[in-house]
Amino acid sequence: MNRDDLFVEVLIVGAGPTGLALGIDLARRRVDALVVERAEELFPGSRGKGIQPRTMEVFDDLGVLDAIRAAGGSYPVGMIWQDGKRMGEHQMFDPAEVTEDSPYGEPWMVPQWRTQEVLYARLEELGGKVAFGREATGIAQDEDGVSVGFADGGSIRARYVVAADGGRSAVRRALGIGMTGETVDPSPMLVADVRITGLDRDNWHLFPPRGEGEGFLAVCPLAGTEDFQVAARFAEGTSVDISLSGVRRVVGARSHLAPEDVTEVRWASNFMPRAALADRFRDGRVFLAGDAAHVHSPAGGQGLNTSVQDAYNLGWKLGAVLRDGAGGALLDTYEEERRPVAAGVLGLSTGVHRGEVRRGDATRQLGLGYRESSLTVETREVVAAAVRAGDRAPDGVVGGVRLFDAFRGPHWTVVAVGVGVPGVPGAVRVVRGEAQESYGCGVFVVRPDGYVGWAGDQVAGLRDYLVRFGLR
Repeated sequence: MNRDDLFVEVLIVGAGPTGLALGIDLARRRVDALVVERAEELFPGSRGKGIQPRTMEVFDDLGVLDAIRAAGGSYPVGMIWQDGKRMGEHQMFDPAEVTEDSPYGEPWMVPQWRTQEVLYARLEELGGKVAFGREATGIAQDEDGVSVGFADGGSIRARYVVAADGGRSAVRRALGIGMTGETVDPSPMLVADVRITGLDRDNWHLFPPRGEGEGFLAVCPLAGTEDFQVAARFAEGTSVDISLSGVRRVVGARSHLAPEDVTEVRWASNFMPRAALADRFRDGRVFLAGDAAHVHSPAGGQGLNTSVQDAYNLGWKLGAVLRDGAGGALLDTYEEERRPVAAGVLGLSTGVHRGEVRRGDATRQLGLGYRESSLTVETREVVAAAVRAGDRAPDGVVGGVRLFDAFRGPHWTVVAVGVGVPGVPGAVRVVRGEAQESYGCGVFVVRPDGYVGWAGDQVAGLRDYLVRFGLR
């Protein structure tokens, strides 16, 4: 490997949603990080288009929610077609209400390329950078750091490396970390961003198979754009043609539209739906995140969201070690917490793909948490409130303060409800008030990623808990 031509504290390989979200989180923590991307530009397609409510909360904290809202829109109602006639509506998601503790009820549609543009703009706003056209080809690590070599002959030295370079991760392969998984569906899929005429943009248009051996066709207007996303399933063993003529052929054959109604293919891909989980998420100073760690069926919109939340979990821990003096053992909890979540979500997305699970409460990801984590401390013998240590910290109002406003930023927060709290470290924000519906009474330490780490009826043990993370 050539000499190191640059040093950074954290090198992030891959400028997808995972890498960009992690770059944002580290930039706001003033960690010297660099994102490198093999391609010459951001990913151009719509692939992951659903932003789940939990990820909306994450984006609120990262400072991109307004831009995400402006870039997309709500999902349209499904419309089933047969022989050129509308046969009726199909609800794609179970309904959900917006409540005080959960301000985002339904998933928000944003094509992946637009999500990445929003994240990239925020990263640059915070002073972060992406180096495009840098393909990682080799990796070596020692006690002090990691050296990553690139196809252009250069190399970068970092204290830590995060592989966010997708399902075919070059970093994961270089480390020899295997993935265990299964084929979710042996039938290949086509997904393409197209310009199309003859369909309204008020519905997600669904064309069920009309005969033996024919797969479904779905044409969804992509919110915030003039494009539609075409998705089609083919018989096992079919060679899928992703050219303009190939997309026109399948649209013409499976719908009432003429092939020439597809006027342009802006991006297209074919794939075999599969689910796979990396055997481990950490190798020394190198971490796997996003698709490099877990590969999902696109059904249910879980992959991108789980990936962003990997970054959200890892970012504050790297910041605590590199900036706050927390012990390096904190980084072990990234795999401890995220790998079980990823395994569970993989099963969920596979169930949605196979029609065994509805798109509803589980797919919104608000119920995911870390109750079994070694970072979670529940000191109450009797828990009257709905919130336990390890759970996502709900929104609400305490002492006239909206909690999500208090949580926003890279800090820790103590929510004291009906209990007095003496002095805490200056880096910790304290919100005080009387009994609140979601929290009841008690003291709740909310981690930087919005989960309750410690909960108690009184403050005994509170300061000792905070010291674990370099908060004195």
